[in-house]
Amino acid sequence: MEIITLNNQNLDSEHICCSLDNKNSNVGVSSKKEWLRERFNDGLKFKKLNSRGKVFIEYIPAEMGWMPLNADGYMLINCHWVSGSYKGHGYGQELLSECEKEAKALNKKGVVVVTSTKKKPYISDKSFYVKYGYEIADTAPPYFELLVKRFNINEKLPSFRNSTKPVKSNNRKGIDIFYTAQCPFTRVYIELLNTIIIDSNIPIQIHEIKTREEAQNHICPITTYSVFINGQFFTHEILTPKKLESIITKV
Repeated sequence: MEIITLNNQNLDSEHICCSLDNKNSNVGVSSKKEWLRERFNDGLKFKKLNSRGKVFIEYIPAEMGWMPLNADGYMLINCHWVSGSYKGHGYGQELLSECEKEAKALNKKGVVVVTSTKKKPYISDKSFYVKYGYEIADTAPPYFELLVKRFNINEKLPSFRNSTKPVKSNNRKGIDIFYTAQCPFTRVYIELLNTIIIDSNIPIQIHEIKTREEAQNHICPITTYSVFINGQFFTHEILTPKKLESIITKV
């Protein structure tokens, strides 16, 4: 297994294997690469199989991460993906091992990752990590779980910040969509929603999370994308125009 680590020298030429595979993905890929470039100095690592397939892991010291966590001293997995025909070859385990080895070399307390009570799109599969010694450290409504692998069992468990409990933005009416450029899918689909937003008879606001501070104080554990309806959390899944239209008819 040949693993490539992205850096400022190869970022422009390497395929970002989590990106969309069509011409509409250019804006998302550019945004994602710029986001990565700005995070390298924060200790972010993006490691991938030397392939155009979706086989990669992205991680960063938790105190520099873009999630609302109390996890200083831990390594945070942003995203870990093995798709399609690449499954079943041990790539996911090997990439996780890369992250854990680096965390130990940097004297981290362990590794954390956000999962969910049941398997959901855009969230790492809980069962995979439990298999390799991860435990539940904390939960946040309605279905988020923080898993941890402590290198020393006496270390204090990490947790979600209080801003995520309960998952409520405010008392305003309408739909609020929050996103970051961390995922190349988000900006692509945000742009596809523009026409529907303009024609909507209910207020719809788009909020881009642009700084680590904003992300670490967000009201949802997943900061790449989250949707609130009338102030209440609705989903972390990226909306297509058709899905947004369906939501509008029910608000």
